[in-house]
Amino acid sequence: MTTIGHSESGFAAGRPQRLVAFEQRFAAERRRKRLWTLLQLGLFAIALAGSIAVSDFNLNGLMNGLPKAWNYIVGTLPTLSIETLGADLADWYWGLRFWLRLLVETILMGFVGTVLGGLVALLLYFPASRNLVENTGIYFAARRSLEFLRTVPELVFALIFVFAFGLGPFAGVLAIAVHTAGSLGKLFAEVNENVDPRPIEGVRAAGGNWPMLMRLGVVPQALPNYASYLLLRFEINVRGASALGIVGAGGIGQELYVAIRQFEYTDISAIMLLLIATTSIIDITCETIRHRLIGQDMQAGH
Repeated sequence: MTTIGHSESGFAAGRPQRLVAFEQRFAAERRRKRLWTLLQLGLFAIALAGSIAVSDFNLNGLMNGLPKAWNYIVGTLPTLSIETLGADLADWYWGLRFWLRLLVETILMGFVGTVLGGLVALLLYFPASRNLVENTGIYFAARRSLEFLRTVPELVFALIFVFAFGLGPFAGVLAIAVHTAGSLGKLFAEVNENVDPRPIEGVRAAGGNWPMLMRLGVVPQALPNYASYLLLRFEINVRGASALGIVGAGGIGQELYVAIRQFEYTDISAIMLLLIATTSIIDITCETIRHRLIGQDMQAGH
């Protein structure tokens, strides 16, 4: 009994010391996190101030320029009246049939470029995943290749391919495909790095080789995210394809550039509204497909 009582008294005496030590460690950790937070906020403030200085951003210029931008947008809109609404709309969209053909060409450019870029990314995003490749050289080469493909702007690639293959949508498709390969490769590689390692270990324990590890351990987990990013990139590429026409890479962007250069203001608004409507339709369609792939439509129904 004496021994038990002595141990209980020692435990009671030692408990406050452990609590004090714990509180001290907690306070030190909290101070360290606060210092890191203040340091990060300071670096962010310095970067923001430097960016504002370099970009010559100022509120006065912004407030003075916004009305001018709005006036330009309003100037592209036609004058419509109820009495002659049909004739006004017909005059506004005088080139609708021609524009729709170019718009379909733009959509197909984005689609083909997305598919080709996804196929190229398929060759690189598995080697570019740190958790799936043990060879540092292969990982480094795959990562740097993806960086190169997505760092060079699409317009630069389009200029190169227009010079090499001539004017037309083919140069635009190649430019979209190259940039898409770099962007999707990075996104897919990051998806791979977040997969659960247990299925991979199970396939490896069963004697599976590296392709089988990817096919059975990684792809089933990451496939919904692959599809989601692929659909998102398709939507982005359709918008991007509309701008490649500026350098002669086909699509409706070329007609938009001509309208801007010739100051055909009503044509600018007509083409822009077609692009906005097309992007909205593609966005709604891709969203529906994504929800079906990940099963959110079934959850919403319940």
